Amino acid sequence: MSIVGLDEDLPVTPRHDVYPTIDPKVHYDGQTFKGKVVLVTGASRGIGLETALSYARSGASLVLVSRKQATLDDSKNAIIAELPKAEVITFVADVTDVQKSEEAIKATIKRFGKLDILVANAGAARPMDKPFASKDPTGWWNIFEVNVRGVYNFVHFAIPELLKTNGQIVIVSSGVAQLRIPTASEYCTSKFALNRFAEFIALEYPSLRVFPVHPGVIGTELNLATDAPVPAVDTLALPAATFLYLTSGKANWLSGRYISAPWDLGEVESVWKQKIVAQNGLVSKLSIPK
Repeated sequence: MSIVGLDEDLPVTPRHDVYPTIDPKVHYDGQTFKGKVVLVTGASRGIGLETALSYARSGASLVLVSRKQATLDDSKNAIIAELPKAEVITFVADVTDVQKSEEAIKATIKRFGKLDILVANAGAARPMDKPFASKDPTGWWNIFEVNVRGVYNFVHFAIPELLKTNGQIVIVSSGVAQLRIPTASEYCTSKFALNRFAEFIALEYPSLRVFPVHPGVIGTELNLATDAPVPAVDTLALPAATFLYLTSGKANWLSGRYISAPWDLGEVESVWKQKIVAQNGLVSKLSIPK
């Protein structure tokens, strides 16, 4: 069975690690996010932990959210070991739990008084090994619960606070949102839904900036468990640096549009920005034959 949609991509230079346009050193040296409060879900490992570290290196105060206190403690200790003065709190929550999601936002406001950036990173996947009718339907739907409802819950409760700070939202999407991979319908469709949800956030709350981002294909524990037919060639530093770049105010025109971390974003701006804006590109549309 073949993958459909591999040609649906911007023809720009692929990047698999940090490159000059998104080099985070400028944010580390200039403490770009000093005084900012950043909440990261799925912060106990992989992309979430690397993202939290990058924001901490840039001066931000952090709220780390994950399901297990032990792994959250490990993440916090890793940050404090490198940055002893970093302000970090942790909150245990399953992102699919509405009450816990609300409590995490309230805990953030109680401790720091505000929220500037939400990084909705927590996600779930399972082996891409069978057509959907051969899979357990409860497990199939659970992927939606985590990937869509989990993001929605935190966005829902964060919105009132983000409106006070002209805040920003990063939604960790996936390149598979644009693909049709046989045996991966739950994951592909849930990530596609996230991209459309981001469009609605931008439409309904235009003062906020929202960036749905494909982080690249990385050899994380989550990715390796899927047996996805796509090689893991990107570094953890790539999405983390991309998030810093986007939320630093250097690419506000991309708010509400699908973004791929492996795209050279300098090239996207210099070569494609005019066409993307004029034709409202990088959003989900019905393909009409011409």
